[in-house]
Amino acid sequence: MLRESALPTGYPRCSPLRSRAADFVTVTRMPVLPDLLLVLGVLLVATLYASVGHAGATGYLALMALVGLAPSSMRPTALVVNLLVASIAVVRFSRGGLLPLRTLVPFLIGSIPAAFIAGGLAVSDTFYRPLLALVLLLAAVRLAGGAVRDAARSGATRAPHPAVAALAGTVIGVLAGITGTGGGVFLTPVVIARRWATARAAAGLSAGFILANSAAGLLARPASLTSLPVWLPAALVAGAIGALLGTELGMRRLSVPWLRRLLALVMLIAAVRLVTS
Repeated sequence: MLRESALPTGYPRCSPLRSRAADFVTVTRMPVLPDLLLVLGVLLVATLYASVGHAGATGYLALMALVGLAPSSMRPTALVVNLLVASIAVVRFSRGGLLPLRTLVPFLIGSIPAAFIAGGLAVSDTFYRPLLALVLLLAAVRLAGGAVRDAARSGATRAPHPAVAALAGTVIGVLAGITGTGGGVFLTPVVIARRWATARAAAGLSAGFILANSAAGLLARPASLTSLPVWLPAALVAGAIGALLGTELGMRRLSVPWLRRLLALVMLIAAVRLVTS
């Protein structure tokens, strides 16, 4: 930043407070091109994830890991976008009759307090980075092949016992709180593998689960909201558009397997970057 004495004659002088604010923005802001690519990435991630009832936190975390954003900013940013995308997904799937509330509530009884407590834990980078890399790896495997197999599954389903659902919700809530995700990437495979819901009902179930846990994770650390990046408003607009497009795709049973595999590749690259940087 130029010193005041070095400014040209007639250049508007800033107060010390404004100067410090300008310094802060300059330091924390990223270049325009990465910002634009991140926003476009959020649009793609939100569209693909919303099609299966997810909000995309693992995808957003992968994008931010690729550009080297600090973990202190990654988690709250992913959760804020998650809240918006999951809210839209819940409304859309609920209107389509694909939000099984009686099955969802027991999961939330266990997951909300767990996500709140785990979300308030101070996790060091040395622990968070490999844990997030593992989550991204699992999500990549799930995204690349699981969605197609799940859509092809059929047969009778039966809701879990409330105690079993609450226990599963507690375990997944802890993982969601620590990693800064909504937990859908853990919930959906379990629900479908145990035949607790059809693939389409599992999408609505996951959307409600993610919404509640994302809110709990943010409430656990409200101070983290001061670390949000400057490109977040644009990302929220992109996320909202992606959520509308994705839920429309999901409710029409359209499949985009090649795009999902491409996103899985991005996640794998991000996972490698996390453990090697």
